[in-house]
Amino acid sequence: MDVNNKILVVGDVRGRFKQLFSRVEQVNKKAGPFEILCCVGDFFGAEKQNEELIAYKNGFKHITVPTYILGPNREEDTKYYNDLLDGEICTNLTYLGKRGVYTLSSGVKIAYLSGVEAAADSVTKCSEHEFTKADIQAVRNSCLIAKNCGTDYRGVDVLLTSQWPYGLQEQENSKASKLISFLCREIKPRYHFCAINGTYYECPPFRMPKDETTQFELCTRFISLAEVGNANKAKYIYALSLKPVDKARLLDLVQKTTNEIECPFIGLNMDGVINKNETSESRQYFYDMDSSGNRKRRNEMDKRDKRPRIMQIDQDNCWFCLSSEKVEKHLIITVGERFYLALAKGPINSQHVLILSTKHIPCAAQLSSEDWEELLKFKQALRKLFKSLGQVVCFTERHYKTSHLIIDVLGFEEGYAWKIKHSFEDKAEEFNLEFETLPALTSSNMLPEMGPYFLAELPDDTALITRQMKHFPLHFARDVFCSENLLNCDEKVNWKDCLLDNEEEKANVDDFRKLFAPFDFTDD
Repeated sequence: MDVNNKILVVGDVRGRFKQLFSRVEQVNKKAGPFEILCCVGDFFGAEKQNEELIAYKNGFKHITVPTYILGPNREEDTKYYNDLLDGEICTNLTYLGKRGVYTLSSGVKIAYLSGVEAAADSVTKCSEHEFTKADIQAVRNSCLIAKNCGTDYRGVDVLLTSQWPYGLQEQENSKASKLISFLCREIKPRYHFCAINGTYYECPPFRMPKDETTQFELCTRFISLAEVGNANKAKYIYALSLKPVDKARLLDLVQKTTNEIECPFIGLNMDGVINKNETSESRQYFYDMDSSGNRKRRNEMDKRDKRPRIMQIDQDNCWFCLSSEKVEKHLIITVGERFYLALAKGPINSQHVLILSTKHIPCAAQLSSEDWEELLKFKQALRKLFKSLGQVVCFTERHYKTSHLIIDVLGFEEGYAWKIKHSFEDKAEEFNLEFETLPALTSSNMLPEMGPYFLAELPDDTALITRQMKHFPLHFARDVFCSENLLNCDEKVNWKDCLLDNEEEKANVDDFRKLFAPFDFTDD
């Protein structure tokens, strides 16, 4: 049974390190162990007060819970963040960075944004302690492309900012940020912590409205923490116990409570801060391509045609048709009459390749018997190649949000053969997908005649298939391959994070071509 993960969050420290870490040690012994301590607001204080950190840097005192801090909120504090190697200040004390998403080993996702909002007239030359709309959008995009958000977006577990969002107690907090309000509404955190105004405040939970990223109205709890050691003894430390949002039951995320309030970010005047076409409500992430390559917003197309859309792309504009000028020909390994073999763009490893149709065919289900025969030859040749390397091979096809037949090919050590099916099943359970098992594929007639599907051909020649494709995770196959059970390289799930320079790609192509040569039938 999964246990909840324990996290501590603390408000402005302002140099009271001894008091903070002593308190954290007590809490950890009594209610821990805690996986992490996060600090929002001002971490450093007056010069004299900051001397308390020397004992921790020298190793005379120890920080018992791994502690992560946000960046400076004042110009005078930027000097404390200079020349940090990988953000480390001392053992168990680390600077998170200006902005980003930090995922704990447990799967808990923490989005963070350091500093205060830059003045409108200084967005192009803001100081180190300030953030701009570009920083907000970077955090938003990092959250929305996170690998486990393949069906409907479920939000992130925690958002850390120092500055308050606009829309909550504006009269008491004149320096609140509309950009943070926008970020909060976009990424939909379960908990949002901030500080720097010196008060403890926790409002009733509220729900973010659904938009193009999710059909769910997700709940947020906003908490502002007081300063460590404040005279009023207001709450400055907060303990969380939660299951990662991607592992939580959907019911727990959407079930409403009796004390909820209306979302304070609905109806905010964002003029001059965020353009309407930059929000998830505007549906700007979802475009279809017409035959001339023009982008059309989905809501505009829906007004004209409510029928299911089939992506139509001119063969001359297709990235994968061999006759197209857009094909990156240096990635091609060998060419047959109906298919060709190429290095994957952003490969998981140097032997990650693709089988692609030379002409514009959308999926394997639409192959003729002659097409199928040559495809089978490619697969058999690749099986022999990987077997010579002591490996088994897995083929996957995603006929969803792509208009050209692409079959991913990846090899695994022979001892991992039995794990591959289990890894697909585990990941399917995570995404609430159901797979059907098929016997060895002998023709295209065994595949769905109409509609999208995902297919994985396993080393034992059986295949897994699902037609449950609404909001199907585009990185699903890479999610499986990069999982801990198989290649254990979670950082390679997104192909864009694995891009190689042109010379590296050419070298990998040459190496694979040499390996494949004894099995290459295309020259026969």
